[in-house]
Amino acid sequence: MSKLSNDTLTEAVEAILKHSTEKKRNFTETIELQVALKNYDPNKDKRFSGIVRLPTAPKKKFTVCIIGDQKHIDEAKKLGVPALSQDDLKKLKKDKKLVKKLANQYDAFLASATLIRMIPRLVGPGLNKAGKFPSLLGANEDILEKIEATKASIKFQLKSKKSFCLGVAVANVSMKQEEIVASITLAVNFLVSLLSKNWQQVKRLYIKSTMGPSHRIFGF
Repeated sequence: MSKLSNDTLTEAVEAILKHSTEKKRNFTETIELQVALKNYDPNKDKRFSGIVRLPTAPKKKFTVCIIGDQKHIDEAKKLGVPALSQDDLKKLKKDKKLVKKLANQYDAFLASATLIRMIPRLVGPGLNKAGKFPSLLGANEDILEKIEATKASIKFQLKSKKSFCLGVAVANVSMKQEEIVASITLAVNFLVSLLSKNWQQVKRLYIKSTMGPSHRIFGF
């Protein structure tokens, strides 16, 4: 059962939208869910990781690159979607700086089934460390549909055994209030479902726009 108060969440979203209207930026602010965990022992508790698709893509600008076989590269070029081949990856020569630059260049990657297992051997652990290891692009999947699904999907995963805090984009200020509330509620409940002790391991939850203050929606 969810312990997230709809009234508290709605008030926080209202405050974020009001602030974004009063202090209008020349870009669309993202709304981030910030999580602080408790009662979590990384040495004993199972490392959690999960992806959930939200009703609306949280980021207005979200770039996806295809790491593909010839078929997917040809399709991507026709659609104007960035694409890299196996040879393109080989040119990086596992250079950490070049792989990091590639990871920073795009928000997410999709890879053909024939290439996805080869990526660690081709570029090393860089994409994985950046939290951007490619998702599978099936041979018969529609590239544009897969990209839209990727844009609307968010991932919860602790990146460090020492830090029990994480943040993930869940909405943006151009969305309607009820859409933002729905996305945050879905994201929070999904995160809780990943935790072995559910709500007992959630210390605090905040939401924050890119340039605005944080608003606590759970915890003391």
